[in-house]
Amino acid sequence: MAQNKPLIGKLILIALAMFGFGFALVPLYDVFCDLTGINGKTAAVAATGDNAIIDTSRVITIEFLARPNKDMPWVFAPEVQSMTVHPGEIHIMNYLAENPTGRMIVGQAVPSVSPGQAALYFNKIECFCFSQQQLAGGKNMLMPLQFYVDPALPAQFNTITLNYTLYDVTQAWAAQQPQQNNIGE
Repeated sequence: MAQNKPLIGKLILIALAMFGFGFALVPLYDVFCDLTGINGKTAAVAATGDNAIIDTSRVITIEFLARPNKDMPWVFAPEVQSMTVHPGEIHIMNYLAENPTGRMIVGQAVPSVSPGQAALYFNKIECFCFSQQQLAGGKNMLMPLQFYVDPALPAQFNTITLNYTLYDVTQAWAAQQPQQNNIGE
């Protein structure tokens, strides 16, 4: 047994190292993807189009996709399926949302861009995805997206696909709301 102590110590050390690596893998992956732009995530904050220079020599096709998550009962679709833009031009388009239920639902849209490297060049000035959207039962609304494609987009990209997945976050939203104080009523 005494002869196995060094081996047991090494095996325990390897197991701990593997656990530590597994624990750190998700944050390391997120950092790697943010640096390389291969994850298709767009910025979570508004861009500014103040210094955008329009490149009229290029045309980029932007394709718009939308889908509600399987647990989200809303009808959710882009107003147009695609548009052609010049890099640097600022455009506004809308997504349509309808809540066919009889109750208020809060939705949160999560964007992704394909190809993933193009996400670094797709800039949202205003987007419904920056905040949660409340929609009463039986109602519908337009949700605007204002964007531009950075003229520095590499020439190999001539089509960008923007996809939104819409999630029902009503329970999380309700948990964050201040509780009503009924004292004195």
